[in-house]
Amino acid sequence: MSYPQDYLEGVRGAIGTLDLARIGQAIAWFREARDAGRTIFVCGNGGSACTASHFATELLKGASYGRPRRFRIHALADSFSTMSAYANDLSHECLFAEQLKNLAAPGDLVMGLSGSGNSLNVLRAIEYANSIGCRTLTLTGHDGGKLGPAAQLNINVAAPHQGRIEDTQMIVCHMICYYFMDRVDEQEAAAL
Repeated sequence: MSYPQDYLEGVRGAIGTLDLARIGQAIAWFREARDAGRTIFVCGNGGSACTASHFATELLKGASYGRPRRFRIHALADSFSTMSAYANDLSHECLFAEQLKNLAAPGDLVMGLSGSGNSLNVLRAIEYANSIGCRTLTLTGHDGGKLGPAAQLNINVAAPHQGRIEDTQMIVCHMICYYFMDRVDEQEAAAL
């Protein structure tokens, strides 16, 4: 078997670990947040920060443009100056939670991504969000680490390979986004 074939088989295996009922629950939470005018915050580090930013863009533009109901979503890693100020002056561990202290309100939805499940700044954000009454959702890899049990809803990619975890987490994000882009419910259709 060639390396590309081997890698693809690994991605298929990672996808096979997904709990589709949990993804369905996440979609319901995003619908409820959108319909109630709640704000959604998403965060991650490294590749997960890029996935979070991509996800926010899909919901802000793709799932909102030209539609009667729009998503309010912020990717917390998108402001490099804010992140670097917190990391330099305080600690890297607090940079997402401190932003949430300014922006989040009870009932908002906070989503954290971490391949290892042990990113302390994402964990602190989820802990803070829980403490003020936000809904919390995580996408994790491996065994979920400390982050998985900290969230009210965890979607875990039970795979050992970081690349395959990140690939599969992007697929989960696209499942959520494209639910809203590909489907138009009866209320939306009536308003169009």
